[in-house]
Amino acid sequence: MILHILPRAEWPAPEVRPASLATEGFVHCSDPGTVHMPANRLFAGRTDLVLLEIDPTRVGAAVRWEPGSPPVPGGPWFPHVYGPIPAAAVVAAHDFPPNPDGTFTLPAALADR
Repeated sequence: MILHILPRAEWPAPEVRPASLATEGFVHCSDPGTVHMPANRLFAGRTDLVLLEIDPTRVGAAVRWEPGSPPVPGGPWFPHVYGPIPAAAVVAAHDFPPNPDGTFTLPAALADR
């Protein structure tokens, strides 16, 4: 399972095609152990987010595990999807609210698996 964060207003859709696909050539994703990192860096305090749970075998595009952007020496690697993510690859969508202090952690629905 890989995860992608996006504004609730952008889901559902026939495919996930964020601006990074055009500007960087891939869709930024995370795994359950790292999703809090981009969430806190890019979306702190936002209350309008959805966390998509994606089956990488259904994406139909290359999924490569690469250093984060920007890379952190010795830091974790993240899944990058080199094409749009079709709705059929999304196995679940979870509300992704911040904690009371505005930070994010993995939703309980995913932590219990």
